Amino acid sequence: PLAEQAGLIEPLTHWVLETAIQQCRRWLDSGVELGVAVNLSMWNLRDMNLPDTISQLLEQYRVTPNLLTVEVTESVIMGDRELPLQVLNRLFALGLHIAIDDYWTGYASLAYLKHLPAEELKIDRAFVRHVASDLADQAIVRSTASMAHSLGIHVVAEGVEDLECWNQLLTLKCDIAQGYYLSRPVPAGELERWLSERHVERASWQDQ
Repeated sequence: PLAEQAGLIEPLTHWVLETAIQQCRRWLDSGVELGVAVNLSMWNLRDMNLPDTISQLLEQYRVTPNLLTVEVTESVIMGDRELPLQVLNRLFALGLHIAIDDYWTGYASLAYLKHLPAEELKIDRAFVRHVASDLADQAIVRSTASMAHSLGIHVVAEGVEDLECWNQLLTLKCDIAQGYYLSRPVPAGELERWLSERHVERASWQDQ
């Protein structure tokens, strides 16, 4: 919000996008194909130059568009939705993945979902954290997953912090989990070690 108020959101977003795409290139050079996701502000989605900026960065660092996901919240298209939808459709046409973040926390949940070129829907942690014991949260997650799948959209559960929650989400048909149960946020170098260790563990289990 401070960057938006100060008129700095455009250069900040450019720096974040370039840093993320550079990291993708480093991973590719080391033999790791790993995508990154970048959150966009509502102000970014009013910038018709954004798709061209992203396209140039992808070309500059020789990164394919499918390795970049842009995340937007429902609220970015509240009010004047025409321009944000134009920008999102252009990003989708480039081959980027589009994710709807913090789903169910805004006011546009069902009314606008069908208009968005989204491939991923992220259920907010507020409905995930107690999903193992809260029947209302279970109903919300189950119905959201069912609806999203019928639209061809993957479902991500945010805020997964323990095995009990993980297991419950499996029964509710969530596709992807995000949270401290898997890992806390780490720098890129530590993430590479984390991935390497998990690969060794999985390979060992497969051998057995």
